[in-house]
Amino acid sequence: MIECQWQLWHPATVYPAAPEKLIGFGGHVSNPLTSSLSPHTSLSCTKFKSTSFLCSSKHCFKCFCDKTESTHEPSSQGFSALAVVAPWDYGTVWSTMAFYMFSLHIPLSFGWLSVVAHLLHEPVPDPQTEAISLLGAQTLELIAALLLLQSTAKPQYKFVNFFKANKLSKERSWLLASVVGFGFLFMLVFLTSFLADRVVGPKDINNPVLKEILLSSNISQAACVLVYCFITPVLEETVYRGFLLASMLSTTKWQSAVLISSAIFSAAHLSGENFLQLFVIGCVLGCSYCWTGNLSSPILIHSLYNAMTLMITFLS
Repeated sequence: MIECQWQLWHPATVYPAAPEKLIGFGGHVSNPLTSSLSPHTSLSCTKFKSTSFLCSSKHCFKCFCDKTESTHEPSSQGFSALAVVAPWDYGTVWSTMAFYMFSLHIPLSFGWLSVVAHLLHEPVPDPQTEAISLLGAQTLELIAALLLLQSTAKPQYKFVNFFKANKLSKERSWLLASVVGFGFLFMLVFLTSFLADRVVGPKDINNPVLKEILLSSNISQAACVLVYCFITPVLEETVYRGFLLASMLSTTKWQSAVLISSAIFSAAHLSGENFLQLFVIGCVLGCSYCWTGNLSSPILIHSLYNAMTLMITFLS
């Protein structure tokens, strides 16, 4: 923000010991003083210049321009600590999301193993190869997604600042919110699983493919831990919460933004039988992000939940 002030100076003493009081602000001068100036005289301050002079036959005006930082935080929505102004234009949000889904997410998350099998001339890759391939695909998807979000952000926003908390969020403990959110998530997932078993029927809690990968070798286990506990939480929370949810706040309330982003998050997994559970997970992660205004909270909750899932699959 640029603030400019005009002060009246006598031409006889360009640097008087006691200058007269401020008579205008922002380049606007009262009529009694401007009456002595030529009608064609323009009073204006040049940005970033410390001082400038403008003199008439009777008076001399000195302009002081100072660059000051705005102390106002972007407005939020009560419960939500997130700013309603996102680093992305709302008009490009859905096109960016569609590009990510069809050009990055679906090909790398669901078609990558087929490509690997074709290159190796094998119908199905062995578990260790699957684990390493999954690690490579998720790493590539994360890097590409970050580059996509960086290239589509508004020019005045630095992408590194996207992960920084604002003033309001710094007053809220993201670590405490993570602990509470994970406990709440555990109870909700247990409840929805119980209700689904009653309505639809019981199903195996284990993913047989994942269990086979975990039991194949130590390299497979390490690759799975890296993917599910580190890379995937950072990737999905950056895209679905940090980008999609935050961008929607400029036009919708935080509750609607959480519900819509959670539905898209659940649908992106292409798992009809787990849609409800994934939707609940997305709602908890979205609420956590809104309240803390810090991506660290949903990333930690997501990581802990995936770690718990891996542990249950491995031990059961």
